[in-house]
Amino acid sequence: MLRAAVHVHSTWSYDGRWELERIASAFSNRGYNLLLMTEHDLGFSEERRRQHRDACRRASTERLLIIPGIEYSDPSNTIHVLVWGDVPFLGENQETTGMLERAAARGGVCVLAHPSRRAAWKVFRTEWLKWLAGIEVWNRKTDGWSPSREAQKLISQTHASPLVGLDFHSAKQFFPLAVCLEVEGKPDEAKLLEALRRGSCRCEAFGMNLQTFTGGMGGAITGILEWGRRRAARAYHFGAAALAPKTPETKVVD
Repeated sequence: MLRAAVHVHSTWSYDGRWELERIASAFSNRGYNLLLMTEHDLGFSEERRRQHRDACRRASTERLLIIPGIEYSDPSNTIHVLVWGDVPFLGENQETTGMLERAAARGGVCVLAHPSRRAAWKVFRTEWLKWLAGIEVWNRKTDGWSPSREAQKLISQTHASPLVGLDFHSAKQFFPLAVCLEVEGKPDEAKLLEALRRGSCRCEAFGMNLQTFTGGMGGAITGILEWGRRRAARAYHFGAAALAPKTPETKVVD
């Protein structure tokens, strides 16, 4: 079983903070064997995608393999899909159904990202399931310290495979979540993506099976922590808005 950090952004994304080499070193030191990159589609092209693949190959080490990928967003920036595989660049702001169909036709492995973000779960279409290898049940950046309730309901309704993703952009998204992939022989991109496609993987949180963790005391504790974090964040933003200087009203002179 190889431990993968899934949904990772580098400086190849417009909002990524860390370069590939720094990310590789940091995650390798944390016991990961794989990085599944997901650079934003914004600003990409086919030439840049090829350059990114080469950069991932160069930044990989004997201890850690970096698999390149793209995070595609729809025109409304509501639905985001993670796509891995040597799939030609599909373009920015693509309509989801067509993008999934074209990615799958070229052998891409697709995962629905953070259903809770912008209430993406509300516009989910069951027809997408035939092209999806899974759905993110816990996205560190969007969901915080506990899995998304909306994603859990969506997975229960669709029987899709649950996956955990960091949505890593900076050190704030380090968190003990991993997708463990089972492969035979020396791992390579094709074997690992096929394992992900087949569902030959399991999710971990804090070194435990995800279901065991969320169904036990650990899940209860992190749920309370996330509830408290969100309450504190709302209070902070409310206070900041109250203390912000008021803009003088413009008087209209007849």
